[in-house]
Amino acid sequence: MQAINKIILGTVQFGLNYGINNTTGKPNQVTVNEILYAAHNLGVRCLDTAEAYGDAHKIIGRFHADNPAHIFNVITKLPKHIDESFSEKIEKYLRELNIKQLQGLLFHSYQTYKDNKKNIELLYDYKRAGKVKYLGVSVYTNAEMEDVIEDPGMQIIQLPFNLFDNNNLRGSMLEKAKKKGKIIHTRSAFLQGLFFSSLQSETAIVKSLAKELGVIQQLSKDSQIPLQKISLNYCLQNKNIDNVLIGVDNLDQLMKNFEGADSTLSNELIEKINEIHIKNVDLLNPSLWNQ
Repeated sequence: MQAINKIILGTVQFGLNYGINNTTGKPNQVTVNEILYAAHNLGVRCLDTAEAYGDAHKIIGRFHADNPAHIFNVITKLPKHIDESFSEKIEKYLRELNIKQLQGLLFHSYQTYKDNKKNIELLYDYKRAGKVKYLGVSVYTNAEMEDVIEDPGMQIIQLPFNLFDNNNLRGSMLEKAKKKGKIIHTRSAFLQGLFFSSLQSETAIVKSLAKELGVIQQLSKDSQIPLQKISLNYCLQNKNIDNVLIGVDNLDQLMKNFEGADSTLSNELIEKINEIHIKNVDLLNPSLWNQ
């Protein structure tokens, strides 16, 4: 499965109750250990986490302590409001995660990046010391992404990309970022599981996107490719995307996702997905769903 090396395992589920279709809550340490052990054996080498993800740091750190042969590269994110110094944050993260270097340290929001620009030089010191490999920013909008693209100090840009938040909306910005040498990580491949919702659901976001959900579910039926495989491979096949984040709640989900990582979507199917256009882009931001 050549696409496996593009997958980053997201860990928000490990520390919080997360996902529109998550009915079991966050997994316990034993379940997380099973997931991480299997993911490492399958070839995954990178985790994405954040201070804001509850106790995810400590859960990952306990796994590392018990499984020294299965240490992951870890990308974490600074919170929206930074009270301590950068040095205190980074040293705390390294201790909690039981690692010697952060693969990446991202600002969790564009606004946090803007608010702390004057202090970013301190982060460069940690890069030079080898405690942080890459710096970056997690963005939502194309306007935010365009600004970050122009900052040579920010190597990683993480953004949403999926069947709805698609090449129609993001394509030109992805190309621009790659020309600037940025490392592109995409998240929300399954839009928190929204794509698998029943069209009869009374959930407000499902009702708002019922037409488009019907389109992708019909594409899955017509192509005889499970929607999970379509969702994942649409992201993995994009040449401008370096890594794709996926999150799982249990070992079964992990294995099903990896079974789907070896599929190849036809150009015709990709073109049909690219024709989907969501006019109200706020509907694509899960943080706004309950507002």
